[in-house]
Amino acid sequence: MKLIVAVVHNEDAGALVEALLEKDYRATRLHSSGGFLKQSNATILVGVEEAQVEEVLAITRRTCTARTQIVNPMPPIMEPGEFFMPYPLEVEVGGATVFVLPVERFERL
Repeated sequence: MKLIVAVVHNEDAGALVEALLEKDYRATRLHSSGGFLKQSNATILVGVEEAQVEEVLAITRRTCTARTQIVNPMPPIMEPGEFFMPYPLEVEVGGATVFVLPVERFERL
């Protein structure tokens, strides 16, 4: 048994959970945040047999695609009288960070 932990962009989370449920995989969605842009994301937990890991990863690859987005950076902490002109940045968002962990014991209560 394996536990798949996927940290995905919040915009991709709904599609990922829906695609997993269509294939009869049970998934738990946790709201989380962090990373470079401090944006909202989601952590998806899926428990599967070892033989199903590759199919879940394929679903994740298909639904969580990376794309570019234009953002305005947060201004740094400045002293009075200093001037900061933020320039929009093009950054890559989306995709997924996935961990596959062994599960020693699983029980449904």
